Amino acid sequence: MELNTMFFFFASFLFIVLFKSLIKSFFFHSRERELPLPPGSMGWPYIGETFQLYTQDPNVFFATKIKSKERMLGKQAIFFHQGEYHGNLRRLVLRTFMPETIKNIVPDIESIAQTCLQSCQGKLITTFLEMKTFTFNVALVSIFGKDEMMHSEDLKQCYYTVEKGYNSMAINLPGTLFHKAMKARKKLSKILSQIISSRRRRMQMKQDCYSYNDLLGCLMNEKARLNDEQIADNIIGVIFAAHDTTATVLTWIVKEAIKDVEYQGYLIPKGWKVLPLFRNIHHSSEFFKEAEKFDPSRFEVAPKPNTFMPFGDGIHACPGNELAKLEILVLLHHLTTKYSWSVVGGDNGIQYGPFALPPNGLPITLYHKK
Repeated sequence: MELNTMFFFFASFLFIVLFKSLIKSFFFHSRERELPLPPGSMGWPYIGETFQLYTQDPNVFFATKIKSKERMLGKQAIFFHQGEYHGNLRRLVLRTFMPETIKNIVPDIESIAQTCLQSCQGKLITTFLEMKTFTFNVALVSIFGKDEMMHSEDLKQCYYTVEKGYNSMAINLPGTLFHKAMKARKKLSKILSQIISSRRRRMQMKQDCYSYNDLLGCLMNEKARLNDEQIADNIIGVIFAAHDTTATVLTWIVKEAIKDVEYQGYLIPKGWKVLPLFRNIHHSSEFFKEAEKFDPSRFEVAPKPNTFMPFGDGIHACPGNELAKLEILVLLHHLTTKYSWSVVGGDNGIQYGPFALPPNGLPITLYHKK
């Protein structure tokens, strides 16, 4: 009986998807247009080329489902907005991550870096996973200060579940990654609500002899005029930004064509998403000699304007870029001056899941220098 029900459900779902796609295709192709579409396959209906997203170089292919991201991260998050609301939020976030502000948390970042490296000493580790933990802990300190670290483990578990579902298909059925992510998102909101309420009580009772310069303090400032949902959504958004920079940059720069657009002899139809890939610019032989070669010395001379944009560009450029550079410098300082390492396994190249990573997350054994 259960098998028949499941079969009926999936058959009905497939029929609806195909029917809608055929209707949409009919009306789309009936429009008169002289220009061709950009080259490439349209993929399967609704599924598109999602499977290729996880197996191919994203310089060739990338897709986005902005609505599911909005549901997961929060519709009030800064990178889903334009105009006055976006501008006000951006100013608040920038104020938190200005060099003169983040210099106050350098000792905290150092402590996190040293703890991370000491815990890995003499062990076989997956570098990518350890760096995720490091960046997550730095994000919490920059957002909450040291006051709310009692919630760090719960925040981490919920956030990691949300992250796993971020690039999954937006099917909200029990057992799916998306369903688990949405449940974790609700729990994450409850934890943040507790933190916000606790901070508000302390601020009202004036128990603290100093003002809060962390992100939560800026967002809760009465001049910001944000409600608790807006505060929570933007905290989750900033955690995501601080934790997975590549994914965040890609999310922030997605644009939608609000009308038919002609570009270099092709038609970009109204409603299509447009994603400029900065990595194509960074690896262009037109701007960088031997672009595929690892050569840090090339940056001893400043590159031409608009040819190197690791943090995006324009009004949606990453507002936390100074914090990102600071935490990288602190970690690399302690790593290179106090430790050595050996890579385990002979795998070379890059894997995409969907973002570029060393194979298997780069397993290494870390040693303390004598």
